[in-house]
Amino acid sequence: MTLPCGTRSFDYATDMAILRTRTQWALMGLLLVLVYAAPLYMNKYWLGVANLIGISIIAAIGLNLLTGYCGQLSIGHAGFMAVGAYATTVLTNKLGLPFLVGLLGAGLTAGIIGLIFGIPSVRLRGFYLAITTIAGQFIIVWVINHWTELTGGFNGMKVPYASIGPIVFRTDASQYLLIFAIVALCVFLAKNLARTRVGRAFIAVRDNDLAAEVMGINLFHYKLLAFFIGCFLAGIAGALLAHWIGFINAENFTLMDSILYVGIVIIGGMGTTLGPIFGVIFIRLLQQGVMFMTPILEKTFPAMPTGFATGIAPMVFGLAIILFLVFEPRGLAHRWMLFKASYRLWPFSY
Repeated sequence: MTLPCGTRSFDYATDMAILRTRTQWALMGLLLVLVYAAPLYMNKYWLGVANLIGISIIAAIGLNLLTGYCGQLSIGHAGFMAVGAYATTVLTNKLGLPFLVGLLGAGLTAGIIGLIFGIPSVRLRGFYLAITTIAGQFIIVWVINHWTELTGGFNGMKVPYASIGPIVFRTDASQYLLIFAIVALCVFLAKNLARTRVGRAFIAVRDNDLAAEVMGINLFHYKLLAFFIGCFLAGIAGALLAHWIGFINAENFTLMDSILYVGIVIIGGMGTTLGPIFGVIFIRLLQQGVMFMTPILEKTFPAMPTGFATGIAPMVFGLAIILFLVFEPRGLAHRWMLFKASYRLWPFSY
């Protein structure tokens, strides 16, 4: 039950509407105002954190469609982000093409590379498929580091500012507006994709691929489609990351980042639209909290081994995943649904 008592559907269009009640429209309007007015009340540092959150949300949405909806475990997501980052850099920096062409090219290039590494998914699943995607991560990084004529190798490449016509996104505030406009589009598309025939086929493949195949679902088609869409969004996220930081090399896309995105999807809630958003916000703010606490820990406990406090972030991240798997395996999105169910018990909730 996702709607307040008394809310009825009298036609198919109303039944399929994402926002149904006045409360939902009001809350959505308030949320959009707060999000897009952020440059007015955030300083430069927190705008940078918000930009990273927006880029991470796009990448996490792609992984959620691939893993959360279709059940294809990928631990090489950062590698596909690297493909998108270098694709847009080559297109905009070396070839001088517009930013929007580079952005679309980044997504398509990452999607095509994802198709190549997604082919084994037809015969592999679970742990074996995860090993394949890890191999993809290492192969992509190796190619980036050794194809020096195209990628700059270990020295990396400079990335120009994103621009649309005469508008150049130089400041954190302008980049924030660009990034979150694309975030809103990606969330909208992912929400609607999950409700289409493709989304239902993804869920059937995830739940029981043998039964899905018996019902007539083409496993080869839908698994590769999931890889393409997931890696396409990873490429878009990688391209935005490249234009935001202004310089890239392979160190920006490590295996640890790929594992981080898997943890984000788990903590947020797999197979939900809000899961990637909640997971990214939780993990990125947790990282900021650890960063602020590290100097305090070093001063409070001077007897700690050298470097222990600075390396505490992976331990906190691992502990968070364990706690969520034990106490809230369905993620923050499920907790949000329980909260909304409680809220609707209030007489004026609708």
